[in-house]
Amino acid sequence: MDTIFISDFRLDILIGVYEWERRVPQTVQLDLEFALPPRSKRSDKIGDTIDYAKVVSRIEQSLADNRFLLVEALAEHIAQLVLTEFGAPWIRTSVTKLGALKGVKRLGVTIERGTRELR
Repeated sequence: MDTIFISDFRLDILIGVYEWERRVPQTVQLDLEFALPPRSKRSDKIGDTIDYAKVVSRIEQSLADNRFLLVEALAEHIAQLVLTEFGAPWIRTSVTKLGALKGVKRLGVTIERGTRELR
């Protein structure tokens, strides 16, 4: 299986269940790995693959328009966005809150969605 990865993608967003979290933006780190569609195999055409710059831009736009209480819901939103809008057959999405709790440097969730196929 061929994949694209986007690592250490950081955004300041409003996320959380506590009132103060919904008033003060927090830095989240996104780490994505997603499978390429079969059409990308042995091609050198951007139209045959998933344009990672478009993925980053679309996630930025979507997170500017949407709010989430849970990192789990944010991870699911991103996974579904990449699967449906970009045609990735499989995705692993990690969402990490940085410094959200005293004494905890990083906390978060990792989810996998779609079908992992070996090619």
